Amino acid sequence: MTKSAMITLCGRPNVGKSTLANALVGEKVAIVSDKPQTTRNRICAIAARGETQFVFVDTPGFHKPRTRLGDYMVNVVRESVADVDCVLLLVEPVASVGPQEEAILERLRQTKSPALLLINKIDTVEKSRLLEVMALYGAAYDFDAILPISAKTGDGLEELFTELEKYAEEGPHLFPEDMITDQPERQVCAELLREKLLLCLDKEIPHGTAVEVTKFSERENGVIDLDVTIYCEKESHKGIIIGKKGAMLKKIGELARADIEAFMGTRVYLQTWVKVKENWRDSVSQLRSLGYGG
Repeated sequence: MTKSAMITLCGRPNVGKSTLANALVGEKVAIVSDKPQTTRNRICAIAARGETQFVFVDTPGFHKPRTRLGDYMVNVVRESVADVDCVLLLVEPVASVGPQEEAILERLRQTKSPALLLINKIDTVEKSRLLEVMALYGAAYDFDAILPISAKTGDGLEELFTELEKYAEEGPHLFPEDMITDQPERQVCAELLREKLLLCLDKEIPHGTAVEVTKFSERENGVIDLDVTIYCEKESHKGIIIGKKGAMLKKIGELARADIEAFMGTRVYLQTWVKVKENWRDSVSQLRSLGYGG
């Protein structure tokens, strides 16, 4: 008897949502960075446990937007909290309900969605400190359960799956058995390269970049030809991304190609270009053309 559950992951930027999505699936489907606002779109990560298919919706970090792109990301979170079987609110192991968490709690009160609280990063604090965090959030909202976890080490994830089984409903699976994400392959490849921009570049520069795959084709021998354009907001940023004698762009490309080849399971011939699109994060038409809905 097959069952499915649609579950939204939400929380402030950098709380570990994408790390958790990858840990639950067992493969890398969402990019990870120590910089906030890494995830821009909602991404479905798909995990099978016995006859049950769990679809985890990884959302952007809930933050105060400063651009139209930021507005789009916050709206993605608001919409993703409604009409799902369960919401997982990830928080830091800190005894404080911040404005981001309060905004999500208010949205949960409006939608009346079943919700679990996940206190992530428990590998970074003394266990005794968790009781205060649990008591504080337990008083702020009537969660179905509060679970301490570590997305990084996997601690508590078996207990989480056991808890989530309660929300699965009988019926056909929502996705084919061999799928681990709803993102097209070319989109995953673009995101894996954007992750390397976040890894290698400093300050605001990586947040002002977008990545577009302009060619994705497979040769008869299985090798994939991938042409990728990196857009940035300023000519000075373009120079930094390319680096001295092309060194930075070469480093970004090599790191991205290794991950893309691991994801695709074949060799990849990657070519990258850098172009300037001034203020693209505040342009509705450019946001739409890059897949961010406007």
